[in-house]
Amino acid sequence: MLKTILSIAGKPGLYKLISQGKNMLIVESLGDKKRLPAYGNEKIISLGDISMYTDDEDVPLQEVFASMKKKENGALVALDYKKASAEELHAYLTEVLPTYDRDRVHTSDIKKLIAWYNLLVESNLADFEEAEEETAADAE
Repeated sequence: MLKTILSIAGKPGLYKLISQGKNMLIVESLGDKKRLPAYGNEKIISLGDISMYTDDEDVPLQEVFASMKKKENGALVALDYKKASAEELHAYLTEVLPTYDRDRVHTSDIKKLIAWYNLLVESNLADFEEAEEETAADAE
């Protein structure tokens, strides 16, 4: 599921892949549902390809989202990431992912993580457990 959700550098929010053209992708904003082209010269990253730094090995973003969903009981994150202090944000991530690498995961990364999670929940795309099962099946 997260493979079709994209982050485009320089554009706010997340986008759902709708179609592929010759030199571009057609994406739909999860926020306002507007469709627009994303060209090959833009830095486009699938959320399925992103992972978080930890003290051991990197953890896929879908596992972090699943942990957040479990902590928040499927609701939006209660913490206001825009007004929260760096200490509050790091304390929140410690609850969700205790082994995250404190040197390589920055406060801005945690803010983006919470914003993305909230956007996925608001868009009814918070089926992270199903995504984990698919990844496990693909690995076999």
